[in-house]
Amino acid sequence: MITISEAGLSDIKTIQKITNITWPITYGEILSQTQLDYMLGLFYSDEALSNQIENKEQLFYLISDSESTIGFIGIEHNYKNGAVTKIHKIYLLPETQGKGYGKTVFGFIEKLALDNNSKELLLNVNRFNPALNFYKKLGFEIKETVDIEIGNGYLMEDYVMGKKIQD
Repeated sequence: MITISEAGLSDIKTIQKITNITWPITYGEILSQTQLDYMLGLFYSDEALSNQIENKEQLFYLISDSESTIGFIGIEHNYKNGAVTKIHKIYLLPETQGKGYGKTVFGFIEKLALDNNSKELLLNVNRFNPALNFYKKLGFEIKETVDIEIGNGYLMEDYVMGKKIQD
């Protein structure tokens, strides 16, 4: 049984801890260590997370089982002023994979999205990330291929994936 609860500034260290475990496993064979370090600093520094939480750029939620926090999500309703909920971040500890937690978390996100009048979920995924297949199983489809410049000569080579939702 998992629980999902809204995260705040006091949870930044927990978010960073999960990121520091999941990112090397998720992206270690896709990105160089230098790019990985750069992106972690860019997206997960105390300052970056504080700004995202305080300015409500993203709503963060912690995912816990009966023993500990096992993951987190960062979402944005009304993305680009549309009836869209953008999933910016979704990370679960590696040992939780295959237990149905991801599917449960996406069910939670979908309910939140519907409660906020969204008609679609969007997410970006690295084109070489094995999670791509999981997203497809959940009904997400590739909408476009994007290369996003993030500085220092680095690109995020992503697919934008979408899934229509309804009550």
